[in-house]
Amino acid sequence: MGHNHDHQHHHGTSNKNALLQAFLLIAVFMLVEVVGGILTNSLALLSDAGHMLSDAAALGLSFFAIQFGVKKADASKTYGYKRFEILAAFINGLTLMILSLLIIWEAVKRFSSPPEIAGTGMLVISFLGLLVNAAAAFILMRGDKKDNLNVRSAFLHVLGDLLGSAGAIIAAFLILFFGWGAADPVASIFTAGLIAVSGWGVTKDSFHVLMEGVPPNIPIDAVKERLVKIDGVCGVYDLHVWSITSDFPALSCHLAVREGSSGKQIIKLANQLLREEFDLHHTTIQIDEENQTSHDHCN
Repeated sequence: MGHNHDHQHHHGTSNKNALLQAFLLIAVFMLVEVVGGILTNSLALLSDAGHMLSDAAALGLSFFAIQFGVKKADASKTYGYKRFEILAAFINGLTLMILSLLIIWEAVKRFSSPPEIAGTGMLVISFLGLLVNAAAAFILMRGDKKDNLNVRSAFLHVLGDLLGSAGAIIAAFLILFFGWGAADPVASIFTAGLIAVSGWGVTKDSFHVLMEGVPPNIPIDAVKERLVKIDGVCGVYDLHVWSITSDFPALSCHLAVREGSSGKQIIKLANQLLREEFDLHHTTIQIDEENQTSHDHCN
């Protein structure tokens, strides 16, 4: 049986630094928006502040997850704590969807009895929020948002809030120049829709990892086809490909080999192929030479 545990650790330090800086930025301005939303009586600002609260919680949770995930493996958790990052992403996604429902509920109630809104204060705070969220998004773009689901979920939180701030600015202009008070709940519903869409995407992707689904960037049929073309291999079975965490795919399989083939050489070739063609660095391969299952595959 062959093992290859030389997987890569991508952008760990940059992810932690980006999450910490974005967390501090968002948390401070969230308090400003809460006070501003209360003083101006703007649901758009309060919903944006609520989203920023979830942003701060998401960024803090994501930062903690990466810190926690580097803990070494032990006898009870042989893969270590890396999957905690996926749990954090799953919680973030659920939080986003619940928050969107609460905002929509409050916005619908405001259509029937719209309150008086201080448009100028709403405009100033929304514009500041736009700048803060743009800065946080820029910081997170330096992290590994493409491959790391945890960082990606945090980035989507901030991106949704950035668009929410833009919606609040438009609503403030409509209130100031046209006296259209309904613009406030409309902007809130728009923000909630963006939050729900990004929340669903993160929840679905993290659930797929938790269910040990095949990573979307690894074509399992192509993996099987390439393995069976190795000289001496006549069958592949019990093939499993899953993710421990976002950037940590793993594979295990049995290779049925022809009599007289070198199992050691086949394992070496298989690991090299998986590493170079499919970026699979954590593999467990078992060679089967003389049992009925391998005999059936070879014949």
